[in-house]
Amino acid sequence: MATTGIESDKVMFEIYRDPVYNGKYRVVYFTELNDHNREQEFNHALRGEHVFDGFIRNYGKERAKEAINQLLERMNSGERVDNTEIERELQAYR
Repeated sequence: MATTGIESDKVMFEIYRDPVYNGKYRVVYFTELNDHNREQEFNHALRGEHVFDGFIRNYGKERAKEAINQLLERMNSGERVDNTEIERELQAYR
């Protein structure tokens, strides 16, 4: 499903594996960071192992975040989730 809109109507995110927090998978929503937490969150993501990144539409982003959290729960419980599955799970929100 093709979407229209400008990038400012989207939220940029990255899923990564953080070696500091017991190897847990985490997500950062870059375009929602503020001056208070920007540097810290960038540093966490940079030291982590990149898994997946992209954009979700601003409209309906709460449902997209729920879907991402469900993916993280599965991954953190040991389930192998590849990029194709992540893409498929998030397609409706992109």
